[in-house]
Amino acid sequence: MVIKSVNLETVCGITSTLPDNSLPEIAFAGKSNVGKSSLINAIMNRKSYARVSEKPGKTQTINFYNINEQFYLVDLPGYGYASVSEETKAKWGKMIEKYLHRSKMLRVVFLLIDIRHDPSANDKLMYEWIKDQGYEPVIIATKLDKINRSQQGKQVKAIRTGLGAGKDTIIMPFSSETKQGREELYDYIDQILELSKNE
Repeated sequence: MVIKSVNLETVCGITSTLPDNSLPEIAFAGKSNVGKSSLINAIMNRKSYARVSEKPGKTQTINFYNINEQFYLVDLPGYGYASVSEETKAKWGKMIEKYLHRSKMLRVVFLLIDIRHDPSANDKLMYEWIKDQGYEPVIIATKLDKINRSQQGKQVKAIRTGLGAGKDTIIMPFSSETKQGREELYDYIDQILELSKNE
């Protein structure tokens, strides 16, 4: 995949109507401090298109990026952010749930988990939640550059065990810093888009 054009086309807040898109959608979900904006910038080959913040929980909307006029990269609000009220968290949850439930063009949901840590209770909840909506999440194990290469296999296994994921669940180690894992992710997205053409 070669990124030729990126356009932030739609931003949906809690009360917004979700767009009725005609291109395939590929969504990214993850805890507030998991490095989602950095990963999205790395995928889009842009330095700061998705806003990266020192303060986690900045993504409070569902953002639809039109990539190459081929598909939408959908950035879902970060979850598990402690500095917002429970009421706000519940509204974000409903917004994400509505999107997962209603989108006709959603093809895959990537769930980001920090490779350095076992999945949190929120990670497990989100994993089960995505499955309950009928999708098999693909796990992206972020911050790969923060661990030694010798630890990678052990940490991937810990994520799989912590989520209760089966051996068929795809877990892709990824580093936004070094771009390690980006080509594998591009290849996977290309496969999804190819399958979409045949539907």
